[in-house]
This record gives sequence, C-alpha cells and structure tokens, in this order.
Amino acid sequence: MDTDKKSYYKNNRLKQMRAFCEVVRTGSVTLAAQRLFLSQPSVTLQIQAMEREMGVTVFERRGPVLKLTPDGEALHALAKPLVLGIDSLQENFAAQHGKLDSGVLNIGAGESTILYILPEAVSRFVTAHPRIQLKIDNVTGRDGLKMLRADEIDFAVGSMLDVPDDITYQPVATFDPALIVPLNHPLASHPSVTLEEISQYGLILPPRHLSTWRMVKYVFQQHNLTFTVTLEAGGWEVIKKYVELGMGISIVTDICLTGTEKLVSIPLNQYFPQRGYGLVLRKGRFLSPQARRFVEILQEVYGLDSTPTQLSVRD
Repeated sequence: MDTDKKSYYKNNRLKQMRAFCEVVRTGSVTLAAQRLFLSQPSVTLQIQAMEREMGVTVFERRGPVLKLTPDGEALHALAKPLVLGIDSLQENFAAQHGKLDSGVLNIGAGESTILYILPEAVSRFVTAHPRIQLKIDNVTGRDGLKMLRADEIDFAVGSMLDVPDDITYQPVATFDPALIVPLNHPLASHPSVTLEEISQYGLILPPRHLSTWRMVKYVFQQHNLTFTVTLEAGGWEVIKKYVELGMGISIVTDICLTGTEKLVSIPLNQYFPQRGYGLVLRKGRFLSPQARRFVEILQEVYGLDSTPTQLSVRD
C-alpha cells in the first residue's frame, strides 16, 4: 500500500470511529448524524464499512433500538479514548505549553452543591481562564448520572451514597449533619436532642428520590423509630426558609448554614454520618485539560493535593 493510500485509509478509519462513537453516545444514528453535520445514510455507511474492514458486527439491530454486541463493546472501549484524544489534540498541546485559554467545560451539580461547594472554585477558574466557556447544569441523582454516561458533562460534583460499577467517586470535602428548628421551637433550647424527640415533629425534607431522604429513613429504622414528613421541598435554601416560618423542622448538612438564618442548629453527629461531596466521574472518561484544571482548583480550595492519583478516572 503506497503512502497516499495509507493516509486515506487512516483518515477514513478515524471518520468511521468517530461516527461509531457518536452513535453509541447518542443511541441514535439520526442524532449522531446531526451532531456530526452529516447525513444519516453517510453515518450508516461509515459504520457498515468499519464493520466490513474489522470483520465484526458492532450493533444488534432490533428496530429503532441499537445495542452494542460484545465485539462492539470491546471496539468502543478502544476507539473512544482514541477519538477523544485526536479531537482534543490541539487543546492538550496548548495546555502542556501553558496556554489554556479556550474550550468548553461542562459540569453537573445539584442546587446545594452549586450554592455551597462550587462558588470559590468557579470564581478562581473564571478569573484565571476567562476565555474558557463554563457551563454548570443543575442536575441531581439519576439525571446527573445519565448525562455523565452520555458524555454530556465532563464530570459531576455532589454527594453519593451508592457508587455504580461504571462510576468513580473521589471525595473532596465533608460536612456535619445538623437539626434545624425555628427560634421558638420546643427543641430550640436543647443543646442536644434524641431521635425519639425529633420523631415527635414533622420534618421538611428534599424529594424522596434524593440521598437525604434515604439516609434519614435508614437511621430512623436502625433505631426502630418512625418519622413524619409534612413537606417535601427542593433545595436547602427553600427548606431553611420554611423552617424559619415554623412549618416544620429539618435535618441538613451544615455546609448550608451561614449563621445569619433565623433558626437554631443542633448537631446530630451521634446519629448521622458526615456528608461527603466529591467528584463523580465515569470510568474511562478522558478528562480534558479544562476539566483537569478545574479539578485542581477545586482540590486547592478544599486543601487537597492535586496528585496524579487523585486526578485519575481510569481506576
């Protein structure tokens, strides 16, 4: 094979791999074609050509649903970091030479994380790299993991109780649990409280699909006690306001307490574990230079060394 043919072959293979990876990411040939600014038949032909050349079938085609075959999964594991590496070659080269002044960074985080965990890191990052486009998606739980697995965000920052097999969680900071009550509440004058005392009053908690509800339920069950939820409200700021208004009491993480609230905070360390917040990463995800820099800054904010081990997402 002469030089020109080799060059054409390699360039064509990259196009095929990029089309293949985009179909896997979006789950749709139509969406992949839109993202790549190609026609749907072009994407289909590229994948079919790749299958012929590799001697494999990468998708099980069952109507509109595309499912990777075992060969497809193996090929995707090899192809994805190669495609991502080529597509971000210029940015990586610039970053190695101290020129991190362009690109996009997408982060997923829940409201409490956005309000209390990220502000200092975001401020430092934007000040140091004003030409990088930073986007923070307000997502939690299953929605955040869905975006992470679809590579719609570079990483997430938040709290996790259960870590799926395809996800890596790296703690960054921990905070203490606390009971918050209105100023005139019967428990307000108590330096400490028991779970039995708490169970006598209605709780205001975040929606039940979030980790706080599950943790409260688990702790009360461990002590053979029940609790009543009088109100579900999204976001610690909303919960604090409703507690101030005397609509109930709540169990929160003290990261959300500024000391200016019109309520009383009582430690609950004897019953509830500390709440950790950290980086949520998809295993095998190629972190861009922009993402790595933000991670370094976040770790600096919370007094962690930015070592290669802490930045690794391939464990």
